[in-house]
Amino acid sequence: MCGRYSISVSRPELAEYLKKYYQIEVLPEAINLPRYNIAPSEDVVSLISDGLKYRVGLLKWGFVPEYAHDEKKAIINARSETIDKLFSFKKSFQERRCVLIADGFFEWERSTSTKTPYRFALKNRKLFGFAGLWSVFTDESGKKTYTTTIITAKANSLVEGVHDRMPVILDEEKVKIWLDPNIKDQEALKHILLPYEPEKMELYQVSSKVNSAKYKDKDVIEPIKKSTH
Repeated sequence: MCGRYSISVSRPELAEYLKKYYQIEVLPEAINLPRYNIAPSEDVVSLISDGLKYRVGLLKWGFVPEYAHDEKKAIINARSETIDKLFSFKKSFQERRCVLIADGFFEWERSTSTKTPYRFALKNRKLFGFAGLWSVFTDESGKKTYTTTIITAKANSLVEGVHDRMPVILDEEKVKIWLDPNIKDQEALKHILLPYEPEKMELYQVSSKVNSAKYKDKDVIEPIKKSTH
């Protein structure tokens, strides 16, 4: 699964990235960066496309299907193997694909008594995208909430020593395929929902302060010691 991640760049750095790869000229004022410990139920930086241009904005992390009666069972992760089969996700897989911008994510290695947190990032420390789905939930008062989930796949050889699942990481080329609303071939779309190449990634142990979703300081992304994985 993926239950915590980071975007540790500044607003200008994100703006430069979005302009370079997605021709986005203006970063909404509501986007505050850096964010070192992003947790479910928070608003997250997301990309969508209408087929002509890309747009960046905020979606609430915790997918609520549009037919739901309330937000109590928000879904933070969707398995890549079943997004075309489960009723909760089928419509969004066909029509509402998105990408969540990140530069690292956290997983916890379980032992008999403790959970040790690790951060995973690309060796080149670049920003990347998580494959996601979005939906719009309307409550009884008519208020609309735009929600999202992160798609996960089987862990690669680097991540599997800590967890058996990992978020689907997309490079810029695959982001453009995933976001293209004109692509309807579900098998072709699922074909890019693969574990990221482990040789392009790194991991390191981080402070247990990351265990608290309320803790937002930079030291949660700093290494404690090199991993032996």
